[in-house]
Amino acid sequence: MDPLMQSIATWLQNTPLHKLMVDYRWSWPIAESLHFIGLSLLIGTVGSFDLRLLGLGKGIPIAAFHKFIPFGIAGYLINVMTGISFLSGAPDQYMYNPAVQLKFLCMAVAGVNVVVFYLLVFGKIKAREPGEEAPLAARIVGGVSLSMWIGVMSFGRLITFFRPPFHWCPWC
Repeated sequence: MDPLMQSIATWLQNTPLHKLMVDYRWSWPIAESLHFIGLSLLIGTVGSFDLRLLGLGKGIPIAAFHKFIPFGIAGYLINVMTGISFLSGAPDQYMYNPAVQLKFLCMAVAGVNVVVFYLLVFGKIKAREPGEEAPLAARIVGGVSLSMWIGVMSFGRLITFFRPPFHWCPWC
């Protein structure tokens, strides 16, 4: 492990959150359960919205789906907090894990995608009537979003299969 990463891992292992995650039997299972609930909120709302952008449920106005996005944001925030607790609880298992790195890459692409959506696309589609198809740009954004969140879920599930000392990635 390079010195910078080692110093971050050492710092994480000396935080109260690390102590909470390691010393209390139910901390990790509770965090896992909350992580799953957050993911369900995120995928249930954002995934539904993305599917509407892609053309599923055309009889429902896009604005109606969009009203549920705050639940997806809440789910995302739950996942960020529980993800930080996992990282703090076992930094050596997460920092060099290629599945974690690919998960973070998908999250970053999804983040850029949502910025593009709200800056360039949402204003053009928010008032679409039931039955109207979303424009191509909205369908592309919806497809990218759905693909990235499926990637986040898939790579998240693979985290347990790529534990150090297995290092295959060239940037590790």
